[in-house]
Amino acid sequence: MVPEGDLASVLADLRPRSGGGGLLAADATRCARALGVDGVAVSVTGGGLNELLWCTPGASAELEDLQFTLGEGPGPEAAASGTAVMVPDLAREPADRWPVLLPEALALGIRAVIGLPLLVGRVCLGTMTMQRAGPGPLEGAALTDARIVTRAVTATLVRDSGQWDAFAAAEDGSHFYRAAVHQAAGMISVQAGVSVAEALVRLRAHAFRHGRPLIEVADDVVARRVHFRHDDGDEPGGFAVGGTEGP
Repeated sequence: MVPEGDLASVLADLRPRSGGGGLLAADATRCARALGVDGVAVSVTGGGLNELLWCTPGASAELEDLQFTLGEGPGPEAAASGTAVMVPDLAREPADRWPVLLPEALALGIRAVIGLPLLVGRVCLGTMTMQRAGPGPLEGAALTDARIVTRAVTATLVRDSGQWDAFAAAEDGSHFYRAAVHQAAGMISVQAGVSVAEALVRLRAHAFRHGRPLIEVADDVVARRVHFRHDDGDEPGGFAVGGTEGP
């Protein structure tokens, strides 16, 4: 069990501060250590898209990028269901649960994952995803502590209006890491004549197929180095990709 003082200090850092900072001022690595996991990440959701807000470096950051790119994993599942998603051993999980993510996560050295929704009533604001390099469940006092942290994170998001308003305005070009993804999805929607949700699927498929980070492909779309259009190209679904100028 984590010493009470360690968890208390993490919670203190998660509280909104009068001078700003809020969640981003907390140390994600120290939070992971306090919860007895190897990594933790918080993403907020809205409009069918999501934004990585807070994360330990390394495997957790890569796992979040995979979940964002593929649209599958404990985070997306927890957000959709509004309930905890806990997989104590990815190596024993049926391959058809997360068919693309499972082998990728195992290759990162991740064996156990826990996804907890950030809930306000029945509304899910986002998720907190935890991972371990070794198999084993998160239970008892450790799971209780993790739920306490999710409540503190949720309270911070709700009360720190500056952070939440900035995320809500991401489609207008905020400073968030994935703002380019939101903008690129909008551009692809116009270019290909599909919904924004379908545009994001096409963007994810292209990034994964070519083994590139989603944010890099999004930057290319925004810079008009990559263009999705109605054509018989090499992309799934009849979308050609090239350097053609467009919206």
